[in-house]
Amino acid sequence: QVQLVESGGGLVQAGGSRRLSCAASGRTFSSYGMGWFRQAPGKEREFVAAIGGSGGRTVYGDSVEGRFTISKDNGKNTLYLQMNSLQPEDTAVYYCAALRANYIGLQITSYEYWGQGTPVTVSS
Repeated sequence: QVQLVESGGGLVQAGGSRRLSCAASGRTFSSYGMGWFRQAPGKEREFVAAIGGSGGRTVYGDSVEGRFTISKDNGKNTLYLQMNSLQPEDTAVYYCAALRANYIGLQITSYEYWGQGTPVTVSS
């Protein structure tokens, strides 16, 4: 069983930056592919970014490419999402997720474990 706990959400002005963290339990964190998803009010949950178990490969959604960076510290069992140049349309609850295999998952259904989410609000 893997438990995921996100932190770092809050209110930020447009153009600003924010770093989200996701602390994971489990001894084999380095073998888990992980991802970030978000869900805005009234919208479906969407893919933001994903990273392989070793952290060497990353994939981003089109709307965040070039602005967000996903990274993984296997020594600390922690996943990060650095968000720069934030815009009001980035307002959402952000979720981290993990899958028990070392590959990149782009679909919600690929992931077995989910955190409770951390809200990010970007004001204009």
